[in-house]
This record gives sequence, C-alpha cells and structure tokens, in this order.
Amino acid sequence: MVDYFNFENKDLDFPFYNNNPRISKSKWLLLFIVLFVGLIISGLFSSQTLGAIIGLVIILLGLFYTLDWDYEKIFQKPGRKDVLLAIELFVCYIIYAIIMSSLLDFLSLSSTATNPLGITVTLDTTLSLFPFLMIEELLKFIPFSLALTVIYKFTNNRKLSVIMATLLIIIFFGLLHYTPENTIFSVLLLQGFGSIFEYIGYIKTKNILVCYITHLLTDLLAFTAFIIT
Repeated sequence: MVDYFNFENKDLDFPFYNNNPRISKSKWLLLFIVLFVGLIISGLFSSQTLGAIIGLVIILLGLFYTLDWDYEKIFQKPGRKDVLLAIELFVCYIIYAIIMSSLLDFLSLSSTATNPLGITVTLDTTLSLFPFLMIEELLKFIPFSLALTVIYKFTNNRKLSVIMATLLIIIFFGLLHYTPENTIFSVLLLQGFGSIFEYIGYIKTKNILVCYITHLLTDLLAFTAFIIT
C-alpha cells in the first residue's frame, strides 16, 4: 500500500519515483538539458512572451517524451474543486507573505530593492507571465521529481521522500531569487518557503495546473500592486 498523506488524492501518484514510468539516466539528463535550453531560449528574444512560449514548448516536448506522451500524469483538466483549492492556497500565501514581510521588516531583514521582482509592466511582460510561470513550475517539478526518485530509492519511505524533496526544492527555488539587493532570509521565506502553498496544491492533486493557477494569481497581484504604487 502506497503511503499517502491524508489530504492527497489517492487515485493519482507522482510520476517517475516509483517506476511510473521508469526512465533511464539518459532521459533524466535529457530532462535537465531541455530545462536549461528552455530557460536560455526564453531570454533570447526581444519579445519576452515569444521567448517564454518557445522555451516552454521545448521543455514540455522533452518532458512529454519521458512520460511516453502521457501528459495526464502531470496535467489534468482542473475541476471546480481544483480551481477553488488554487484560490484558497493563493489567499493563504497572501496572508503568509504579509506576516513574513512584517516580521522581516521588524528584524530589518527585508529586501532593500525598490522593485524586488524586477517588474517592468508592459503588455509584453504581462502576457509573458502566462507561459513563463509554467516554466517556473516545471523548474520546480523536474528537480523535485529527481530528488523524490533518489531519496525514495534509499529510504523506501514515500512520505519522508516527499517531505525531503519538497524542502530541498523550496530552498533551491528561494535561492534562485537571490540578488545583492535581497537578503537570504527574504528570498527563503517569501519565494522559497512561500511556495509551499503551491506544493500543497500539487501534492494533493498531482496536477501542475493547480499550483500554476495559485502562482499566476500571486504574480498578477504583484503586477497590479506595482502599477498602483
């Protein structure tokens, strides 16, 4: 019996870690190559939207290939409950971010950047959010899948493997946002551990579209706040 968390959808499981499907080392290497190439390509075009779309297509093609073109292992059509869950997790993140931001301010550990997200709001940058945030979700999903596979191989403990893989990728994702104007504490707490709400959505549903919706709502709110201020 697979050791699921109580809140999970037990009709679905994570791909790869338990030979679902089993992929070779060369396919793991391919996954990381297409992820790297997709990220590079996404930044090469004058149009951020076009670059993000092309980069996303490259990554998805490599990912679907390793999944034997069974895209439903990671994407399912979101139902009403899925959308509501994504919205609830978005609200939880906003509450979390307000509390953490206040704590960081109190401890003088906040970012000193006037525009910490590097936002330049144009039609192109706004439209580019839609494909680029999916790239970010895959940037978390692919390393998470590898970490889960490796840890599970040594522990044979699904719950422990999921927790450890999640913590590793949360820290990794937070550090990706580090700049000299940010603090380690701010990126780890806000971008890093803040992404736990997206992970809850994915762990519960095994549907990347759920955490994508949460992420998209968060960044659209950030864009709106930047415009207003």
